[in-house]
Amino acid sequence: MPHFIIEHSDNLHIQTEELVATIHQAAIGTALFDLTTVKTRANSFQHFQLGNGKAGFVHVQAHIMAGREIEKKQFLSETLLFALEDLLGYDYQLSVHVYDLLPEVYRKN
Repeated sequence: MPHFIIEHSDNLHIQTEELVATIHQAAIGTALFDLTTVKTRANSFQHFQLGNGKAGFVHVQAHIMAGREIEKKQFLSETLLFALEDLLGYDYQLSVHVYDLLPEVYRKN
């Protein structure tokens, strides 16, 4: 916990490693998490369609333990979106969504 899962079109003008590092560092920079627990990964998509004329997309799913205040979730999503905008500009459709992991059902080893 937390898990940052990046879904993106495979036509970005940067390397995936840079995208992962940017999101990972932005998440750590919020000071909302113990940096040793942050996990970030990415999946690219070769086949996609967008209806808005953008060249491609990046969507970040932020899975965090339930119970955080809405203001902290908003701060997290805004921070990640700003990091994406700084990295990629506005040619791509960029989005972030924060999901609550329920401690009653979330398990890890």
